[in-house]
Amino acid sequence: MPAGPIRRVMRSERSAMRMSKLSTVAIVGAGPYGLSVAAHLAAAGVEVRVFGASMQTWREGMPNGMFLKSEGFASSLSDPEGAFTLGHHCRERGIPYADIGWPVPVDVFADYGAEFARRFVPGLDGRRVVRVARSGAGFRVELEDGDAVAVGRVVLATGIGAFARVPAELQGLPDAVLSHSSHHADYSAFAGRSVAVVGAGASALDAAAALRRAGAAVTLVTRRAAVRFYEAGRPRRPVDALLSPLTPLGPGWKKWLCCHAPGLFHALPERLRVRIVQRYLGPSPARFVRDAIEGHVPYRLNSRIVGAERAPDGRVALAIDRAGAGRDTLTVDHVLAATGYRVDVSRLGFLDTALVAAIATVDGSPALSRDFESTVPGLYVVGTPSAYSFGPMFRFACGAGYAAGRLTRHVLARGAAERRSGSRVGLPALAPRAFRG
Repeated sequence: MPAGPIRRVMRSERSAMRMSKLSTVAIVGAGPYGLSVAAHLAAAGVEVRVFGASMQTWREGMPNGMFLKSEGFASSLSDPEGAFTLGHHCRERGIPYADIGWPVPVDVFADYGAEFARRFVPGLDGRRVVRVARSGAGFRVELEDGDAVAVGRVVLATGIGAFARVPAELQGLPDAVLSHSSHHADYSAFAGRSVAVVGAGASALDAAAALRRAGAAVTLVTRRAAVRFYEAGRPRRPVDALLSPLTPLGPGWKKWLCCHAPGLFHALPERLRVRIVQRYLGPSPARFVRDAIEGHVPYRLNSRIVGAERAPDGRVALAIDRAGAGRDTLTVDHVLAATGYRVDVSRLGFLDTALVAAIATVDGSPALSRDFESTVPGLYVVGTPSAYSFGPMFRFACGAGYAAGRLTRHVLARGAAERRSGSRVGLPALAPRAFRG
């Protein structure tokens, strides 16, 4: 064959190889959202690379013995056929299960996620991602062992672990006497020790219950005037299907809209979206933990921590301002901050600084298109960081199906356009302040 045609064939093959890399999607995170997105993409014929330990947050950042706040029917991951639900998994394993009224043990949910990964994401790569940066028309994903892969698109499904929030009043304490609730699953090391749990949401009460089971002396410290539990509603009547439809978030038409109209939520003004997510469906503890707490764990209500210091004996002295009752001091062996999370993409340490600078944000959360794409073309974000764009449902596993379906359709459409044009299709990244939803 003459040299000219040979060079053209080689150029064509190199171009095909480049396009092959650009068609690959890397997913960072292997929790409910990452695994669901991977299952949908793979079923659509998209090459997927998923990085991270399967269900890591649920195994390492949730107390052993904890129950999910969501009902069984609202705690499934999403495969394209909707066939492998949590109920299906439990029936296969002989685990008692009910769609409603059955407390879902966190270990059962984590095992279900791992089995989902084995069935739908067989190529799961447990290595940790240490850097994601733009590279040509795509991205370079670097791994903890020094390996790196070139991909066309990246999905961030990292969960909430990186966004743990510790109040400023506690941040000067050393790690030996201060930790966040997301750092623990096994509380046995606290047996015989006194622990102040700061907070009164689901994480705080779950941690307090786990500490008590482990033999710790627990005191709950909260600014709230009362600890309010998420209670089950009255028994359902046939008419309630119309008056107050049942949804994965609970009964009610507002919740129905959150679950069935994420696109409509996305179209709302930015300020309204943020206000709804911040105020609606707060982190109230589930009813399942009430019996383990009330009457067993003392509450310090209306209490604001104004200072914390290491006592001479190595313990921690918390200065507490109690509304209407003056100040006092609580001295404990350890302080557990169960003070929730605040999304801030700049805290994802593996993201290249130039990449972070190109991501438009709304109060720290990424501003996303209707297809979960950030202002960096080809970079998608799912899970809790997408809640300001799509609503409170996306703080829970039940939002994974919508996210996976919508994202997959966009990737397929964008890939088809790229194949037709023979090059990477994308819009230039917008300056963060230029994005308005």
